[in-house]
This record gives sequence, structure tokens and C-alpha cells, in this order.
Amino acid sequence: MKFEDLTPARALEWLGESNGSLRLLDQTLLPCETTSLECRSAEQVVEAIRSLRVRGAPAIGVAAAYGVVVGVREAASLERSKFDERLHVVIQQLAASRPTAVNLFWALDRQRQVAERMPTAAPQDVVKALLTEARAIETEDRSMCAAIGRHGAELLTTGDAVLTHCNAGALATAGDGTALAVIYAAVADGKQIRVFADETRPLLQGARLTAWELSQRGVPVTLICDSMAATVMRQRKVQAVIVGADRIAANGDTANKIGTYSVACLAKTHGIPFYVAAPSSTFDLSLSNGDQIPIEERSAAEITHGFGRQTAPEGIDVYNPAFDVTPAESITAIITERGVIRPVSEAAIREMLARRSGFPA
Repeated sequence: MKFEDLTPARALEWLGESNGSLRLLDQTLLPCETTSLECRSAEQVVEAIRSLRVRGAPAIGVAAAYGVVVGVREAASLERSKFDERLHVVIQQLAASRPTAVNLFWALDRQRQVAERMPTAAPQDVVKALLTEARAIETEDRSMCAAIGRHGAELLTTGDAVLTHCNAGALATAGDGTALAVIYAAVADGKQIRVFADETRPLLQGARLTAWELSQRGVPVTLICDSMAATVMRQRKVQAVIVGADRIAANGDTANKIGTYSVACLAKTHGIPFYVAAPSSTFDLSLSNGDQIPIEERSAAEITHGFGRQTAPEGIDVYNPAFDVTPAESITAIITERGVIRPVSEAAIREMLARRSGFPA
């Protein structure tokens, strides 16, 4: 079967109209089970985001946009002031679900603005408008992924092997992903590309998700432990590194899954280009540098009792940040839907984001 005939996994899907539901592929069960859950309340969406049933910055943003719809529609029969109070509560609940992925806050702000632009509208009409906006956010994300893939594919040559960390593919977005969109676009162009996927501890998103997703699409993938990345680079088995991002500061400092900074340092040591692939919605120009990016810390049990099995002494101290920050000077280029930012600097970022592309900056 040809690559273009293989259907990518869908992380999320809206079913029905305003009274419908958000269907999510439960990524905590992959790769052994492909089970979906339907969310009909904001609380269910919040739980899905916190528990990583849906994850990846763009997918979190899209899910949150739909989460606003399911969270406020029961208040559509109330007077407008009560409806607005409920909208505020729902947005606050969703905003508190995860702190690092800026796409979450970007999507929620867009939904807030929808309601603000309709101050005298009936709540039922606001709900319909919120659903329209959520669908627009999903469609835009899909288009952004495709554009990122097109721009990034030009950086790869047939025969290249690419190392990636965590999962930045179709499972993390509404489209083909960010980092993996580059791979998919290059393969669709007829280039022979293979991937080395870090397993990405402690939750193994590379092993459980990236390796599964690439295999589903027929892309050759080799799974390695995180600690093997240096050896793979030293042996010249890898020609490029491509990762996604959860938030990018104005100067280009980039937050991504814990371990990304280590990979960037290794790539720099071995003279291998290190690319970040991310849509414009991932940039947070209100933050001057990466020191200001909030870093989520997760439960110690993810390390001491990974997947239900105890692997550490009882009561041991644990430090479990979910993300780290790679400095801009360690990034060869940032691949966006508007083009490739190289070199990575605040001036270059602002210039690229100011370009007209049909997408919000």
C-alpha cells in the first residue's frame, strides 16, 4: 500500500452539532489498545488533558476549545449574565489543566473573545458561535501541520535518518503533527527517510506513541532508549534531529518534553542540525526568554511506580519536571507554517510571525 493511502490516527474528533461530544483517542492505552472516550462535560475534558489521554500542545488547544462548548451548553437556557459566569468558570477550569502548553491558553482566549464580541446575543447563539470557532481552530491546526511539513521537508535529503524525542505527530495535533509532519511530507515527496525514536522516559511517549504512529504509516522507525542518543549520533546514524514544542519564548528558547535539552546538547556536540517544528500559536511573545516559561511538575509515581510497577525504594525523593527548555542558540532552525526561522533570534521570530499566512499570529 502506498504511503498516501495509509490513514493517520486521529487524536480527537467532534461528533454532532452543539449537543454533540468530543471523541478522544485514549493515548494512555496505546500501543496495546485503541480505545476512544467521549467527553460531554468540561470536567471530562480537563481530566483527559491532565491524565494525558489527549496530549501534545496543538491537540490540547483544540480539545480545550471543544471543552468550552461542552462546558457551557447546559447554561444556554439561563440569562446571559449567568451564562457568562459559567463561561468564565469553564475557561478557568480548562486553563488550570496543564500549565506549560501555550496553545491551551491561546485557544481559550479565542473562545473568550467569541463571547465578548457577542455581548447582547442569546446564550444559544453564543454556544453555536463557540462550536464554529472550535471547528475553525481544528481546521487551522490541520492546515498548519501540512504547511510545517512542506517547509520542513525541504531540509531533509533522501537517505537521511532523523532522531525525534517524545511524540509530535498526528497523535499530538489535529493534523499530521509538527515534527512528524516533516517526516511524512518528505516521504510523500518520495524521499527515503527513517526515524530513530527516543523512548522518552518516564511515560514512554516515544515508545508507545511515536513508534506506533510511524509504524502505522509505514515509515521505518528504530526505537532506542533515551541514553542511546549520544551513541547513535557518534556513530553517524543520524543526520538531523526534529522535535516539537509546547511553548517558545520571544527569543526562541523552547520548552518541550523533558530530555529535549539533552538531545539538543548532544546534537550540537556532534555537529548535527537540531530543528524545532511548531505552529505560530506555540510562540509566547509575552515571555522574553525560556526562564519565564512555567514548567509542569508531575506525580512522583510516574517515576517510582511507572505503569503500575514499583521500581524505586518506598518514600524516595523524586523530581519529575515534565518539560525542559532548550536555549535558542542550540536550535538550528524553527520550522513554522509561515516558513523556516534561521538563525533563531527574537528579530527573526517577530519578522516571521508578522508575515501574512491566513493563520492567526
